Amino acid sequence: MKGFRKHAWLLWLCLVSGSVLADKVIRGPYLQLPRHDSMVIRWRTDKSTKGIVRWGLTPATATNRTSHSGSLTDHVVQITGLKPNTRYHYAVGSETNRWLTPMGLDHSFVTPPLPGTVQPTRVWVVGDAGTGSTNQTNVRNAYQTIHRTKPADLWLMLGDNAYPDGSDSQYQRAVFNMYAGLLRQLPIWSTLGNHDARHADSPTLSGVYYDIFTLPTLAQCGGLASGTEAYYSFDHANIHFICLDSEDTDRSPDSAMATWLRADLAATSQDWIFAFFHHPPYTKGSHDSDKISDSTGRMVDMRENFLPILESGGVDLVLTGHSHSYERSFLLNGHYGYSTNLLPSMILDKGSGRIDLEGPYTKDSGNAAHQGAVYICAGSSGQISGGSLNHPVNWISLNKLGSLLIDVDGLQADIRFVGDRGQLRDYFTLRKR
Repeated sequence: MKGFRKHAWLLWLCLVSGSVLADKVIRGPYLQLPRHDSMVIRWRTDKSTKGIVRWGLTPATATNRTSHSGSLTDHVVQITGLKPNTRYHYAVGSETNRWLTPMGLDHSFVTPPLPGTVQPTRVWVVGDAGTGSTNQTNVRNAYQTIHRTKPADLWLMLGDNAYPDGSDSQYQRAVFNMYAGLLRQLPIWSTLGNHDARHADSPTLSGVYYDIFTLPTLAQCGGLASGTEAYYSFDHANIHFICLDSEDTDRSPDSAMATWLRADLAATSQDWIFAFFHHPPYTKGSHDSDKISDSTGRMVDMRENFLPILESGGVDLVLTGHSHSYERSFLLNGHYGYSTNLLPSMILDKGSGRIDLEGPYTKDSGNAAHQGAVYICAGSSGQISGGSLNHPVNWISLNKLGSLLIDVDGLQADIRFVGDRGQLRDYFTLRKR
């Protein structure tokens, strides 16, 4: 009888072992390094296995397969040979050919167009989102309502993605659990924040942040090769994006980052130049950009050493976080000092930039130097922390939760700040002639 029970137990174990012992996805999948002809898909499993991606133009025809070598828990697979501006469906699986995610619209993406292509592009931007709180959830939900009608094409994170220390478990809670559905469809780009840097190191490109993100070092997605994931550039449609590291990389005017930035700006011929980094050059929110002691001078460094380079290169829009508020400037040029040093001549357009009021901010096309840029601190996607909110460069300053939507169509860019309940809290337009 004992022998019978033993054999019965072994038979039961064999029958259910496929489900009991099978690996499962515990992070992702999420999309990285989007190109017009390729995409990187990443995910994590609870057990080490060889990861496989099955993909195709429809769920029914998704018979192409690509895998990585070796057995891993953190899987990175690049699928290639794709067509520009085309939707692909995918599923991730293991070496046993058991698929761990379903096929369908939820697991699909659209490749970017060829660089330089003029077509409508939507960008979603969150800053300092990673609280894992109800505030972050509400900001996400407000965007998801918009996403169902017209999804974004790409997604920028302005740093402090996971509080308080940027640890792996905090990223799981504040990024991968919070945005699971969006991550499966939207390629994500990020810059390093001071809280992320507590578990990351830019000089060695090590730590949680650099383990999680696959970012271009060799200009894989356009721009000029930087040789580092700490700062980089990429192209999408007719927009050139520049990511700088204001937290953990040398910010001196003759640094490697500054030298690369000058060369990268000189090399682009895109219609638009958008830059993003963590520390705002102008803020009077939870941080004060006039104080050298605040953030160990990082905001002053970026304003004094990098804004002259960006404005000489024709930058149009600069996006930052760090200060937990929303602050949006006039069209500015040449203000590299403190708020008390602002001259009237540095504000190129004293209006709102709103088409239905004074009209849009206008610039000459061709990325001419010193034609003006708009600076936005959007660090309120997870919390708000007040402050005097009275920096004189800003047309509007709000102690309100929200995220940014940027819609670029040809030579017009419409920017909206959307609140945590879907409220339209600010809007303006940049137009090139």
